Order: sequence, then C-alpha cells, then structure tokens
Amino acid sequence: MPLYRNQYIDWYRHLAFACVGGFFGAYAILCRGGVMGNAQTMNLLELVINALYGRGFNVLAHLGAFLVYVTGTMLTVLLPALWGVNMRRLSPVITAAAAVTECFLPADMAAVVALYPIFFAMSIQWSSLQGARNFYSSTIFSTNNTKQASLALAEYLCTKDGKQLRRMGFFLSTLLCFHIGAAIGVGAAHFWGVRGALWSLPLIAWAFFLVTQEEKAETMQAVVAE
Repeated sequence: MPLYRNQYIDWYRHLAFACVGGFFGAYAILCRGGVMGNAQTMNLLELVINALYGRGFNVLAHLGAFLVYVTGTMLTVLLPALWGVNMRRLSPVITAAAAVTECFLPADMAAVVALYPIFFAMSIQWSSLQGARNFYSSTIFSTNNTKQASLALAEYLCTKDGKQLRRMGFFLSTLLCFHIGAAIGVGAAHFWGVRGALWSLPLIAWAFFLVTQEEKAETMQAVVAE
C-alpha cells in the first residue's frame, strides 16, 4: 500500500523529523563545545551570565544566536502569509542547507556562532511541524514530550482511559525516534567530526519524502470530501 494511503502518515512524518532533531541535538553538543543548537534556554542563560561577567564578545555571540532563532520562527508566519510558501517543504530544505554549511565551519571557531545555521533551521522546523495525530509535540527537544508521556500514564492509572495509553504511546515514540537520531548524531560526530553533519542528509530526505506523501493524502481526502 502506498504510504500516502496509510492513515498514520502524519505520525510517520512527525517521527522522521524527531529523528532529525535528535541528530542535530547530539551533533551540536559533541562538535560545538557542548552547546545545544536546538533551543534557546541554555543560550539565553549564557547570554545573561556573560553579560554579568562583562564578556562583550560572548554577549554579542549569544545575542546573535537569539536573533537568528527569532528570525527563523517569525519567517514561518511571514513567508506563508506574504508569499504562500509551503513551510513543511521548505523546512527540510533549510535543514539540509544548514547541515552542508556546518561542514565548512572550522571546528575551533566560536561554538555558538558556528551553530547559527542549526539555530535557524531548528527554529523553523519547530514552528513549521508542530505535531501529529492531534497532539502538539516538538521534534527538536524532549522536555515537553517527557512531560506529556508522564501525564498520560498518570491519567491512565487514575481513569483507565485507553485514550491516555495512545497518548502516552505517541509521545514515547517521539522520544524514541529523537534519541535514535541522537545516536546517529553521536556516530557521525565520532567518525567524521564537524563533517558528520552530512550524515543527517538521508534522514532529512526521508522526512521530506514523508511530507510529500502526507500532502498527497490531504489532497485525496479533500477530493473525497467534495
């Protein structure tokens, strides 16, 4: 059966992007000085710490990372609204470009600056692909997915509602694929160093393909509905 006819195609797409997110989380930590390029919590904390210690360059570097992330997030609204851009398709293209760019950035350059391409790509991925199966779920970090799986288990223990088991399964599968991607990222960083970013390209290509299949399924559903 073609993938676009599978009722779980949105879930498969979500898991593929979770794998991509996990890859870049591990890659960034191992190749760029322990900095995670998927989110802003650590970056903003370091911005404040460096400001208090008067480290001007570091403050500017972290401020730049923040602005890159915000810009990526805003573009997921502006590009579709102003020019009708399909962000679900554009997001993996940008991530692939970020992966290639990382290969040309020296291993010894300022870590947070070297991660600007990943900050940009991951902010776009997060805002363009926000879940599946009617669940809101991030594909670029694990905190909320862990929280939701834990809450679902607690709800099931209290109510014995089977829906909570399905909810828990969704978030656990997201966590699993995220960390499978992280494991691939570890291997890439170990064997290829900064050029290990290229290992992400097959993962990104698969995720892009699943986006096209999901869109085909949506088109068919719309035709049937008419």
